[in-house]
Amino acid sequence: MRILTRYILREVTAHALIGVAIFTFVLFTRDLGHILELVVRASAPLPSVAEIFSFTVPLALTYTLPMSVLVGILIGLSRLAADSEITAMRASGMGVWTFLRILSIFVIAAWLVALVNGIYIAPRSQAALGHLEDRLKGSQVSFEIQPRVFYEGFPKYVLYVQDVKTAQGAAVWKGVFMADVSDAANPKITLAREGIVVSEAPDRLHLHLIDGSAHEADPKDSDHYQISTFEQTDIPIELPSTENKSDESLPASLMTTGALLEKAGRSDPISARWYLIEFHRRFALPTACLVLALVGIPLGLSSKKSGKSGGFVLTILLVFAYYVVSLVGVSLARQGRVSPWFGAWLADIVFFALGLFLLLRAEKRPFELAYLRGSGKRQQPLLASSFLRGRRDNAFQRVSTRRRVFSASFPTLLDDYVLRDFFVYLGMILSTFLVLVLVFTLFELLGDILRNKIPPVLVAEYVLNVTPYLLYNIAPLVMLLAVLVTFGVMQRSNEITAIKATGTSIYRIVTPVIVAAGVFAAGLFFADQFYLPHTNKRQEALHNQIKGRPPQTYLRPDRKWIFGEANDIYYYQFFDPDRDQFGNISVFQLNKANFTVTRRIHADRARWSENLNRWEYERGWVRTLNVSAIDDYRPFEVSTFPDLPETPSYFKKEVKQYSEMNYEELHKYIRDLQQSGFDVVRLRVELNKKLSYPLITFIMAILAIPFALSTGKRGAVTGVAVALGIAVFYTVVSRLFEAMGNLSQLPPALAAWSPDLIFILVGGYLILKVPT
Repeated sequence: MRILTRYILREVTAHALIGVAIFTFVLFTRDLGHILELVVRASAPLPSVAEIFSFTVPLALTYTLPMSVLVGILIGLSRLAADSEITAMRASGMGVWTFLRILSIFVIAAWLVALVNGIYIAPRSQAALGHLEDRLKGSQVSFEIQPRVFYEGFPKYVLYVQDVKTAQGAAVWKGVFMADVSDAANPKITLAREGIVVSEAPDRLHLHLIDGSAHEADPKDSDHYQISTFEQTDIPIELPSTENKSDESLPASLMTTGALLEKAGRSDPISARWYLIEFHRRFALPTACLVLALVGIPLGLSSKKSGKSGGFVLTILLVFAYYVVSLVGVSLARQGRVSPWFGAWLADIVFFALGLFLLLRAEKRPFELAYLRGSGKRQQPLLASSFLRGRRDNAFQRVSTRRRVFSASFPTLLDDYVLRDFFVYLGMILSTFLVLVLVFTLFELLGDILRNKIPPVLVAEYVLNVTPYLLYNIAPLVMLLAVLVTFGVMQRSNEITAIKATGTSIYRIVTPVIVAAGVFAAGLFFADQFYLPHTNKRQEALHNQIKGRPPQTYLRPDRKWIFGEANDIYYYQFFDPDRDQFGNISVFQLNKANFTVTRRIHADRARWSENLNRWEYERGWVRTLNVSAIDDYRPFEVSTFPDLPETPSYFKKEVKQYSEMNYEELHKYIRDLQQSGFDVVRLRVELNKKLSYPLITFIMAILAIPFALSTGKRGAVTGVAVALGIAVFYTVVSRLFEAMGNLSQLPPALAAWSPDLIFILVGGYLILKVPT
């Protein structure tokens, strides 16, 4: 009995570990780019980066541990049932309750781990992650200033710097323009040839300016204008407070479990309900390990014909059903329709009842999974039972009896045979990852959905529009796993050997999958050009609505500072893009050589004149300056300035995300923004990634083939472990190069294309070394 116990537990645990590794990695990649950008910056200490890694994982484990328990039980038991091992065990006297007793060792262990993580580790990790990022942000502000970009991250200052250079523990700024906007109607302007900034504390910077001047005007007295020059001066800059928030202002998700109960006891009924829901969820989500296991054990024991594919598909359906019921329960509880404990535990109650029903029925009349195969029941066994199975069917017999999908001369029967399995695995893996990411996304937005009373139709529309974006992001990992599974299974069942025995080269066997991967990559590119920009724009608008943010237009009349086509800086308080009118506008014309103001124009209003084809400035003044001297002063009622060439369209530039534009639109957008003095380095990296990213999907297929052929004999665990290792390595390399490109440490083209070049060289070399 001990041997069987170890055998069953080993089978289930192996698949559960694979599941938790893959699922956690998929969720973890969402934050990896931000973390690696901290690595690239010299100001981010590696111990702090390691802390961020460790703080990010527990939140993902809250959702992936229960799912992995179900994956391990369903796939492990389904494999044993498909190979008739379950039948043999039951014939020796092992009943359903015996299997339940054996698997309870694994399930209770997983539940305890999930419970400790959900109650203690995850909340503290989230809170610690927030505090750590605040601290790092404070120490890195001086390095975040980009040249020729208006930086508005300081509480009282707007900063523009011509050039930025890093130094030991400091940053050197060349050509500094700083506006003190404490009085927005009349900002105090300071210019300097050079500035050195160091971080004195997490919430304070010390700015040392060299060779500059300060300009101050009185809005009530247009004749008053004061200029003071300096060789050196020091300015302290206060940063947004990074002090730890008190428990009173902490979100419920960041509070300790004990603090939730205490807070609920001394809050108003509505707030108390939210705290109690979060308290019960921290126990209910880990308990999903138990209730999903109750459902999974009888179903796994009954999957005699569907094999691992049936267990895989059933995992997707059950996990999706569990989290949907959980979302519904929490939604009802937050609306006050049911008590907090009932709403949080609703999914566990439903699945506990379902699990008991299936367990009681399993001894008498087991639940069959054959119906999941649908019309595939009339086909040969390969379609339903091939996923990662250990059975050794006769390859020649299966090839000869398979019904063809394609009737043309190409693809041939061999191509049809390989592609059929490839598309089955591709669909199953794609749907699994998509369900996981969607569930995680909906749980993150649940509080906003209920707080802002978002109707279900709007949530469904958001899911529909965000799905293409999610599919686009997980495509390389899905392709890698699908190719590894396809040829790994063929290698393990000796089908590759059988086909090679007919004189067919290994290159001919893999050709249909490579062609399919190329078509898939081309589809991603065209989707990014013609479809994704529209869905991304819509899902971003819906996301803002769910978050309760004001509806966003794609014009930015609230952008107060903009660099003109010449060496001019515009500042205005109001702008009406429909009437082409400014309110309280100032124009600063600069001398590039010594970075001083040569002329300053101020007007209460400016409007565009179609007849004159220029701006008419009303009720203002103009001063011509020579460092600290005023060479000329002229007030006016109405005046025009031919040397200011900007038209109204220049101030109405669309502000879009790169994901909402295709290649041509983004290229034009970059050119326009660069002309206005905005940072375009990140956008240039994304422009090149619009070409390089779809290609990596094709490269992953090539890279996966030699690994699949070399690890196929070693079993599913080795194959998936290899896939995970490749995915981790690619993600780290890709995000690292992207971060270096964003920080101008690499040219944008090199940052975007380097991962493709590295992996195509490695994949090409390995596939040429494969024995044909």
